[in-house]
Formats: sequence, C-alpha cells, structure tokens
Amino acid sequence: MTDAAGVPRHPVAVWASDALDSAAFARAYTVTAFGAVLSAFAIVRMAGVVTYATVLGGLCVVGAAVLVRRRHELNLVRLVPSTLVLLLAWLLATLVWSVDAGDTVSGWLGVAALAFIAVVIGHIRDTLQTARALGDVLRVLLSVSLGLEILSGILLDVPIRFLSIEGNIAAGGPVQGIFGTRNMLGFVAVIALITFAIEWRTSSIRRGAGVFSVALAGILALFSASPTVLVLALAVAGATGALMLVRRTPAAGRRALQFSIAGIVVVGAIAAYLLRHPIIAVLNAGSDFATRAQLWDTLLIYVRLRPVPGWGWVGPWPQQEFPFVSINFITDGPHASALNAYLDMLLQAGWVGLLLFTAMSAIALVRSWLVASARRSIVYAWTPLVLVTLLADSMFESFTLGGFGWLLLVVCAVRAGMSRSWRERMRAADAAGPDAPSPALPQGPPTPDR
Repeated sequence: MTDAAGVPRHPVAVWASDALDSAAFARAYTVTAFGAVLSAFAIVRMAGVVTYATVLGGLCVVGAAVLVRRRHELNLVRLVPSTLVLLLAWLLATLVWSVDAGDTVSGWLGVAALAFIAVVIGHIRDTLQTARALGDVLRVLLSVSLGLEILSGILLDVPIRFLSIEGNIAAGGPVQGIFGTRNMLGFVAVIALITFAIEWRTSSIRRGAGVFSVALAGILALFSASPTVLVLALAVAGATGALMLVRRTPAAGRRALQFSIAGIVVVGAIAAYLLRHPIIAVLNAGSDFATRAQLWDTLLIYVRLRPVPGWGWVGPWPQQEFPFVSINFITDGPHASALNAYLDMLLQAGWVGLLLFTAMSAIALVRSWLVASARRSIVYAWTPLVLVTLLADSMFESFTLGGFGWLLLVVCAVRAGMSRSWRERMRAADAAGPDAPSPALPQGPPTPDR
C-alpha cells in the first residue's frame, strides 16, 4: 500500500488510520471517556489515583491522534471556545502566586485533560450522538448503582465500605451508588432524566428501554434523598416550559419573549435569595444549608484577602494547605470543596477566574438556547437543559469545576460554539461580501452518523 506521494505504508498503519477516522471508533472513544469519568470515584477507590490519571492520560493521547487524523474536518476558528482558553490560561497563571505550586500544577492538569477530552468529543460527535453515548453509559452505571444498593441494603444487609455504600435503600435512602455521595448521585440522575427523555423523543431507543431508563433515573433520584434534586428538577422543568413556549412562538415575537424570560429569571433569582429561608424550610434542607452557610461565610473572609488573583488553583481542596486547612478548622468539617462552584472559583482564582468561568458558561447557555429555539429537532434542547442543570447545581456543589460536571460543561460549550459562533459569522460575512444577507441557522435534523 502507498500514500498519495507514492510512499509505501505498512498495513498496520493503514488499519490504525482507518480506525481513527471511523464512526465506530468515535463512538467507542466517547463511551469510554464518559464511562471513565463517571466511574472516577469507583476507579480511585478500587485501583488508586494513579490508575485514574493514567486512564485520562491515555484518553488524551488517543484523542490527539483522532484530531490529527481528522484534521481535514476541523475548523481552527471553532476548535476551542475563546473563554475556555482564557480560563485555562488564567488558572495556570495562578501558579505564580499559589501557596503550593505542586497542587496547582496537578489541579490544572486535571481540568486541562478533561477539557481536551471534551473538545475531542465535541468535534467527533454531534449533539444526538453525544446524548446517545452518554445515555448508554448512564443506563449501565445507574443499573450497577441500583444493583449494588439492593445487594448491600436488602440481600446482604452489609455496607460496602470501599465504595462508601451504606446500604440504606431499605430505609428509603439516602443512597449514593458508585458515585460517592448522595448529591452526586442526584445530580447524575437529573442529567440522566434529561438525556433519556431526549433519546425517547428522538426515537433513538425503543419505548421499553425509554420507560426503563426514565424509571431507573427517577427511582435513584428519589432514593438519593438529595435536597438539591428538587431544586434541579424545578430548574429543568421551568427551562423546558420556557423553551417549548419560545419554540412555538412565531419568529417575529421571539426576541421580545426571550427578553421577558431573561427578566423573569433575574427577578426569580432575586426573590429566591430573599426568600431563601422559607424555601429551605419547605425543602427540609436546613441542616445542609446551615453547613453551607457557615462554610461560605468563612470562605468569604479569605476571599477578601486576595479578591482579584485568588489563592491559586488547586481543584479539590488539599487538607494540609492554607487557607483550606484554616477554613476546615473554623467550620469543623473536612470539606473538599466550597460546595458552590462560583465561590470555589472565586476563592482559588479570584474575580478574574470567576468572571471567565461565568462568561464561558453564560455564552454557552445563550448560544445553545438560541439554537434550540430556532431549530426544529428536539435534540437541540439537550445542550441548554444540561447547562441549566450544571449552572443551577453550581449553587450548591462544585461538581462543574472537575470530573463529570466539568467534562459535560466543556462538551456543551464546544457544541454551542460550533452551532453559533460570532467568529464564524464574521468569517462567513467577510467571504460573502458586505451586501450579502446574514446566514440563517439550518433547520434540518442533526448530521447523520459517519
């Protein structure tokens, strides 16, 4: 075999090149990446941090090979969102003033590796293919979680200590499955409900599989007894209703409706803050909120000492480094995060990091929302609904700053940027000339599998 220049090529090299460019390999890579990151807690507990880091490193190497092989399909303008590049650059820059350079380097490598994997997924899979791959992974891992909870809490009545499974399912929960905490299980279950619903509506799975999937996610969300699940469910329900209303509104009236919805969201957020204590009482989450309130009040003391640069990016809190050890001492709790992604980013990367993180998330949400409003296929609703879940959950947890939450956030940001990028529109306008009409959003279904 020879290449275009007539140079002989080894059959193995030909096979590897064809495999990297195949749809089957792209799906396998996506499923493996989602599966590994979602199983991070179980992998670390069973095989150690080094094993998990090796898995991520391998995914990055394979992902780089895929991008090189598919370089003819890539558009440099839309490869990575600008806000993501700026955020990662700033997090690395905090190495200069970080209290521990080693923790900053390892923490940065963790988010950078996951961001790179997410970029690869965003460019080799379209929205429907991404949702289908995630749905398959979630069905397996949620089934495993339910099975282990039944085994521990009903059949054996013995906790599975190395996975932190307490076996409380017979008592109605809380359960955590293989995800480590009940809040993480609740968060994953809500993402699963969105994904399964999109799969069902797009006829990507059969009716029986759809019923089973939705029931599985709903049962685990209920048994997780996570106080954040109800908040996330309300946020997703409100976003779904608003999106359906916008999609059914004639194009001429959409702009005014969009601004009205944005105003309602702002007013609702202010009202929720002012009425936070009655809301917490209704949710029966007083003890959890009291823990968070004490943690946040203490954290803000240290934010005022370094408001702009922060204390240096580390990711999960090191238990022996200042100011994290001091915060935990004052609050009398071994916290591994601020239990709030925005405050966590503010503490570690300062106001600059928080503004960049907020800008990346907000731009992705606006882009994906506008695309879902304009396109016919329901699959485009997956990205904004997932982003709403991520941003709402960030008020109570720091999941979006690492692991599955961060991976999903970057995937959504990449997909949103590819669907509606200001740089792409400027480039198209320059190529067409000043008198050309603005390019319209395509109205067809997602691109077919290749």
